[in-house]
Amino acid sequence: MSRIIDAGLEELSATLYRMGELAHRAVLKALLECLEEREAHKEVREMADTLVVMADRVEDKAFELIARFQPVASDLRTIKSYMKIAYDFARFGRYALDISLINKRLGGLKNCEEWISSCVKDMGEKVLEMVRLSIESLKSHNTQIAEKISENEKEVDKIYFEFLDKLIKNSATTKCAVSSALIMRYLERIADHATYICESIIYIATGHKVFLR
Repeated sequence: MSRIIDAGLEELSATLYRMGELAHRAVLKALLECLEEREAHKEVREMADTLVVMADRVEDKAFELIARFQPVASDLRTIKSYMKIAYDFARFGRYALDISLINKRLGGLKNCEEWISSCVKDMGEKVLEMVRLSIESLKSHNTQIAEKISENEKEVDKIYFEFLDKLIKNSATTKCAVSSALIMRYLERIADHATYICESIIYIATGHKVFLR
């Protein structure tokens, strides 16, 4: 038998799923802007702003559920985790906007060495896969899917630090060095937040706090 609070929890879950899809599009748009010189700054900014608004709505709804229904421990665990996940998705949008700003202010990766663009593309693909995994685990509350992200996170960290080592050893224009280092850092942070989301999903499903990083 369903409870009154269940409808509110389903509403939160549906909002988060929409946030995840929008966040994925924002990151993809920002990456294509840098790698393929597509103009997308206005669109990425609008998506980032929308994600912030949606995160605020999730928070408001969460407090409403707590105030109205006095949820039991498992429900409180879910509500708390949903609020955190909403923040993580909003951060995806913020970092996507940061990547877009680099393209707007510094020209992104235009005229940079091929190896730089290749590294950014490789890391971007892996980060987008992590975003997809975080959304999939949220949709199904599947802990096995969530746990998969741990290996992806390690791969992204490896690519990031190898890139920094290569950037130090190889010559690159100041613009390209600054642009690529910042873009890679923002991608690494998106990967971290995708991992946080999967940790939250495991916490919702099992009640145990795990660290996948």
